Amino acid sequence: MDNIVIKVGGVTLPKEVSKFKWKKSDVSAKNAGRTQDVKMHKNRLAKKRTLSLGWVNLTKEQIHQILVAFDPEYIMVTYWDPLAGTDVTKEFYTGDMEANVKWWEKGHERYSTLDFDVIER
Repeated sequence: MDNIVIKVGGVTLPKEVSKFKWKKSDVSAKNAGRTQDVKMHKNRLAKKRTLSLGWVNLTKEQIHQILVAFDPEYIMVTYWDPLAGTDVTKEFYTGDMEANVKWWEKGHERYSTLDFDVIER
């Protein structure tokens, strides 16, 4: 698999992502739904992306840099979009974040995983 490079605000993250899951969601109008002829009227207003990102075996410095990069309320994220077939930059916000700590030896702490979603604004 090719390396997946994620940039936040134009800056490459300190470590490549270990998990990258792409999702497209449609935003439909309020009047979307089925009519009496049972035909679906989606009335799509927009297509939005969700990226599920994850890292493994992070140092304290790496996890700090990643969390700081995604900390603002809204961020510009550059990534390779499979539907577009190219790198794109879109505005996202961050969902809940979760990190699991693995202590190898005192003073050399590692975070075994860091996972969260970013959702297109």
